[in-house]
Amino acid sequence: MLKRLSIAVAGGLLLASAVAGCGDSGSDTGSGKSGGGDDKITLGFSQVGAESGWRTANTKSIQESAASSGIDLKFSDAQGKQENQIKAIRNFITQRVDVIAFSPVVESGWGTVLKEAKDANIPVILTDRAIDDPDTSLYKTFIGSDFVEEGKKAGDWLVKEYEGKSDPVNIVELQGSPGAAPANDRKSGFADVIKADTKFKVIASQTGQFTRTDGKAVMETFLKSQPDIDVLYAHNDDMGLGAIEAIEAAGKKPGTDIKIITVDAVKDGMTALADGKINFIVECSPLLGPQLMELVKKAKAGESIPQRVLTKETTFTPEQAKEALPSRKY
Repeated sequence: MLKRLSIAVAGGLLLASAVAGCGDSGSDTGSGKSGGGDDKITLGFSQVGAESGWRTANTKSIQESAASSGIDLKFSDAQGKQENQIKAIRNFITQRVDVIAFSPVVESGWGTVLKEAKDANIPVILTDRAIDDPDTSLYKTFIGSDFVEEGKKAGDWLVKEYEGKSDPVNIVELQGSPGAAPANDRKSGFADVIKADTKFKVIASQTGQFTRTDGKAVMETFLKSQPDIDVLYAHNDDMGLGAIEAIEAAGKKPGTDIKIITVDAVKDGMTALADGKINFIVECSPLLGPQLMELVKKAKAGESIPQRVLTKETTFTPEQAKEALPSRKY
């Protein structure tokens, strides 16, 4: 009798173990891999950081869009360091996510880790920023702005603003983070436009790291070392806003004594534009979330995707900023 009871208990335990095993394999553990009919997509996303209002809005758009699309998002903040981003991508590969997306801290140095993702058959999507690797098979697509075109739009406004005038126009430039695609491209696009007229002279150009604090500090240096500044070209709104603080502290009137051009069109920048402290803003929309999630779904399904997806953007004058601000989402 005791022997038969032991056999029955052992059999019951084996059955329970089998049932539990099936349940585990079919449950959503956050890996995103299907089991028991669960085909939820897992996206591993590595963000540059939180260096600006633009980046904060970009992160929010991605997080909200993932949630509304039913996509399991594994989010990592690189805090502006490439080594953190590479580590995050390798973690995503180890976790076997379905798709990896990231906004590269800098343009170069991604070949090895993206080859690892490719070997693991995990599609990669670049967001907001491009990389300079010649092997375009390392990623499925790049969604974002045309940064060169943004720089050209800034230059076009400046050329038109000083049309018919012959006096020298002294320009100081606040660059974005060294090596970052938007910094490189916004600088080159602007330079290409203004080089045709010798009256435009960039008398000082230095990185402000895309932050308001550094923008203010560098502008303070410019004001001390350059007695005659006509125009400030800042690669993003936050640096321009920091520069405004430095200009006002120096007893000058931003937008009048020094004309200011920025890129992004976040709410704080648009407010300064509406107030006349900034003269012109080139939009760079951070709301990439909805488009990104559609691309993630297509990449997971193995569908054909264009290798370059542009975001729709415009430019703003003070009058246009006043009209747009009441309904501005970021």
